[in-house]
Amino acid sequence: MIDKLEMFLALAKTRHFGKAAEEIGVTQPTLSAAIKQLEEQLGVMLVWRGSRFRGLTPEGQRVQEWARKIVADARSMKEEMRFARQGLTGNLRLAVIPTALSASSQLTAGFARSHPNVRLSILSRSSAQILEMMENLEIDAGVSYLDDEPLGRVVTEPLYAEKYVLVTSEDPGRNTIRWAELGAFALCLLTPDMLNRRIINLHLNEAGVSVQPGIEANTITVLISHVMGGGWATILPVKAAEIYLRGTGLSATPIIEPDASHRVGLIAPLREPNTPVLEALLQEAKSLARRWAREG
Repeated sequence: MIDKLEMFLALAKTRHFGKAAEEIGVTQPTLSAAIKQLEEQLGVMLVWRGSRFRGLTPEGQRVQEWARKIVADARSMKEEMRFARQGLTGNLRLAVIPTALSASSQLTAGFARSHPNVRLSILSRSSAQILEMMENLEIDAGVSYLDDEPLGRVVTEPLYAEKYVLVTSEDPGRNTIRWAELGAFALCLLTPDMLNRRIINLHLNEAGVSVQPGIEANTITVLISHVMGGGWATILPVKAAEIYLRGTGLSATPIIEPDASHRVGLIAPLREPNTPVLEALLQEAKSLARRWAREG
């Protein structure tokens, strides 16, 4: 039944028989037959059928919730048995918010050094996408904000507090700048679907600043490229900006009043016991957080 539940979850996610079959690596008739057999085993109709996929029935929606738990537990059991045979091996799928990509590289690099037989896959995704992908069993863990939106049933390991700087091509000649002063700059910012952008909007609004950025992008590299070209400025977390400040001549000025900070950390599904790979990642995150705390 586990294989059939995997196929059902793929169908529920893609909402298309052909795409689901391609994702699972079977033919469409094989997928359709498996869903039909699952319906017969459970005694309920799971999918509204027509000329195309028309959605899950109410029973199908409940089965989707159970299927996520059952499939996740089955995968965890397989991983634990593999660990008993071979030690720490396998794959670790991680999704990271764009502003934490450079910081989280220290987490993944440290993990890779300690566990060379684990293959890492790292994706850049928004905070909302990370939660959705974790729910759909597409990733094993994520690095995201911990306090600024509902996380659901997850385990968290704080890494650092995100603080903000104004990045410009010319040094403004001062040690700090207030949020209320940022309206005077031509800003390029992340797109509104990014939680970081919504956090920045919040602090600007609280300071009485209304900003309509002339350029929006979903990658920090694009923002920095415009700043380097001159005439533009951007607002970034300190850890996100650091990698772009080396040898570029760009200037980063801390933003105050308020001296805002928002926690970023590792999130993973709340499941007992954790898989050996995930437990090792949580321990690596704890160690890195302690080191960053000592460094200030």
